[in-house]
Amino acid sequence: MGSALPLGDPAPADGLLGVSADPHTDFGVYLHVPFCRVRCGYCDFNTYTAPELRGARQDQYADTLLGEIDLARGVLEEAGPIRPAQTVFFGGGTPTLLPAGDLARMLEGVREAFGLAPNAEVTVEANPDTVTPEVVDQLAAAGVNRMSIGMQSSVPHVLAALDRTHTPSNVSTAVAAAKSAGLDVSLDLIYGAPGESLDDWRSSLETALAHEPDHISAYALIIEQGTKLHRQISRGEVPAPDDDLQADMYELADELLGGAGYEWYEVSNWSRGENHRSRHNLSYWRGFDWWGFGPGAHSHVAGLRWWNVKHPAAYAQRLSTGSSPAAGRETPHAEQRLLERVLLETRIREGMPVAELPNADARRAVAGLVADGLVDGGFAVKGRIVLTLRGRLLADAVVRALTD
Repeated sequence: MGSALPLGDPAPADGLLGVSADPHTDFGVYLHVPFCRVRCGYCDFNTYTAPELRGARQDQYADTLLGEIDLARGVLEEAGPIRPAQTVFFGGGTPTLLPAGDLARMLEGVREAFGLAPNAEVTVEANPDTVTPEVVDQLAAAGVNRMSIGMQSSVPHVLAALDRTHTPSNVSTAVAAAKSAGLDVSLDLIYGAPGESLDDWRSSLETALAHEPDHISAYALIIEQGTKLHRQISRGEVPAPDDDLQADMYELADELLGGAGYEWYEVSNWSRGENHRSRHNLSYWRGFDWWGFGPGAHSHVAGLRWWNVKHPAAYAQRLSTGSSPAAGRETPHAEQRLLERVLLETRIREGMPVAELPNADARRAVAGLVADGLVDGGFAVKGRIVLTLRGRLLADAVVRALTD
């Protein structure tokens, strides 16, 4: 059911932010759908299977979330001019466990409350098991223009190790349906699962490329405390991920994806050119404003951050009384904000300006990172910190060198 919420200051019941939003900063919307049929062994997201709902009702969820949208409209009017959403992202959980009509009503609620920019990117995450031509056609008619499909692997024993319920053929069906409806298609992959070999990973990459998606995400498996997979590794039932093998897998992904015409634009993301990047995720990496709706969702406006209560029942109860579902909030101090900026901006293809590093010591550290092959020397001369392939593998070390 997800990791613990962060500590912070109490959030007011009326949800008012007490800040003034910059009308020129892009605004995005995240809609969390916290339902799953089965909990994957590696997942620590704030999601719930049917036995875990404890009174919350899936069939009432869209109406409950629309209540938070109504509240947000009033709150944001107090913070400045209402800005149209540049991006909308349905994440989870499994958004497509809800009827397509419910997702359409939620999107219409966003449109009525804030408006959608003329070229707004509207993405729905989907488990391949839940995607049919009928579902995709309804979503497209509602205004969805992008689908992110959780492929993870094309190898049955790897899918089993991850507790994924779909088969490789489900992915083919889902991709075909999304393309037929005119949606951009992104495929999500995970590498480093117990028992996965480099050849297994090559097979998954080649299968993903054969589907000719517009975008591919490839994430190294991370073992989170409290998950089933963490317990299995602790008991010695399955091996922990091998760092060297995962590095080889990343290099193979970059080689094959680059060779097929996909360019990396963030450490774990590749696209067929700039027009197919995930604009919603870029808004996080670039520090734009967004409101996250749903249980456990996080938001950020004008430097203020807050997060909602985790359980769907508590979330619904708060909104039923007219109260904000926010559980806590914080305003990071300048040093925290700078650290996070270095952490996020150095991960993207455009990098970060050297001039905006915190001090002279950090700027001098760039030369050492170039000498170590972690930062591109050509870009450094032009005043930008852009990671090399080796630097992407050691991105955390780069951040430490620039902020210690």
